[in-house]
Amino acid sequence: MSARSAQITRTLLSSATRGIVRSRFGLTSVHARRAAFAIEWRRGFEELGGAFIKLGQMISVRPDEFGDELAGEMECLRDNIAPVPFSRLTPVIEGSLGAPLSTLYASIDETPLATASVAQVHAAVLAKAYRPVWGDVLPAGAEVVVKVIRPGAADTLRTDIVEARRLVAKRSVRWLLRGIDLDASLDEFAASLERELDLRVEGRVADRFAFDFRPDPMIVVPRVVWTHAAPQVLTMERMYGWRLSELGEAELAGVDAHALAVHGATAFMRQVMLYGRYHADLHPSNLFVTPDSRIAYLDFGIVGHLTAAERGDIAQVLAGFVYRDADRALRYSANLGVIVPAQKVATVRRELGELLDKTMGGGSTDFRHFGLGFLSLLRRNGIDVPSGYGLLVKSLATVEGVARRLYPDIDIMEVARPFVTRMIGESIGRPETIQQRLPKVWRAAMRELLA
Repeated sequence: MSARSAQITRTLLSSATRGIVRSRFGLTSVHARRAAFAIEWRRGFEELGGAFIKLGQMISVRPDEFGDELAGEMECLRDNIAPVPFSRLTPVIEGSLGAPLSTLYASIDETPLATASVAQVHAAVLAKAYRPVWGDVLPAGAEVVVKVIRPGAADTLRTDIVEARRLVAKRSVRWLLRGIDLDASLDEFAASLERELDLRVEGRVADRFAFDFRPDPMIVVPRVVWTHAAPQVLTMERMYGWRLSELGEAELAGVDAHALAVHGATAFMRQVMLYGRYHADLHPSNLFVTPDSRIAYLDFGIVGHLTAAERGDIAQVLAGFVYRDADRALRYSANLGVIVPAQKVATVRRELGELLDKTMGGGSTDFRHFGLGFLSLLRRNGIDVPSGYGLLVKSLATVEGVARRLYPDIDIMEVARPFVTRMIGESIGRPETIQQRLPKVWRAAMRELLA
């Protein structure tokens, strides 16, 4: 057994033991027991660092697979890692970009702005003007940030994945985490990590996002300097403002909180319903409110993708939520891969109706509690939830939470309603839809005429 393997086994066993003690040896309620273990798993992942930080962050956006308690606790997961000395990053930057630092940047700060298990970010100043793919020219002297993959990070993270696979192959671990498709989750995580290890992927997503929102004066995306980009290095325009996690009353005093919250939620609906690609990690630390009251999007590491057919089905599912129509929501969820066995339809329909009445009725909505409750309902009834479906529901819940930091009374379903109506109208008007439904309409009309 390698030293890293021994460390992983020792740390996770210690976390499990502390979880047992914290949960009073299983004598607490189910929710309290899950919450107790979630806290200890999060602490263990923080201690292990490396790929376990990234794995925890993936868990945080998958309550459908890992449960509300663990996903919620992993949202608090933060890298706790010492920065790499800048002298070790210099060869990475110069080797990747094929030029000395002095010709690439007028200056670069050796003290990092941010440090994580994969990359480190440093402030810099461009030496020469650059015309980005979208937006105005970045002049010489423009402030930028340089994101650099830490030396050895890729090998360390890949080693951790190998060790994690070895660990989950053990019968005791599979019993402890029964109900979770461990192999599929690790495959998904490994693929996501490989994308993150090529910083050009993040740059391309940022450019695409900027293209989608180019006509919107209230949305800003950092411009990418592609002459200063490579798999291990990414240079982007520096954004200034307040993270929503740091936005207090003093900053809000100068911001139209209602307009900004509605616009941010509307922008997300446009991503889902119109563009078919959406930022799937919109926690408060990934958003800035700029001094001129715009929304700046950061960190494009997790992105969801939707086909035209999926967008139409999602519109129908949301219509079911908005109008508290459980049958509609379940019927179109089936098109998205949420298959309810015939013997469970009545139970799921009843439970979903009760959840809709509780969280989406009475003149106000609480989509976060509804969305997480819906995923919990499906999981409780043993119904598989496709990763994309769970990711979207969690993202909608997160967007509502983010918007409510700005304006507590926002109704995310009212924001969604125009998009839902538009998508359903477009679907009804498609020739193939009319052709498919015309015989049914004709038969119904003839029954009325001949009655």
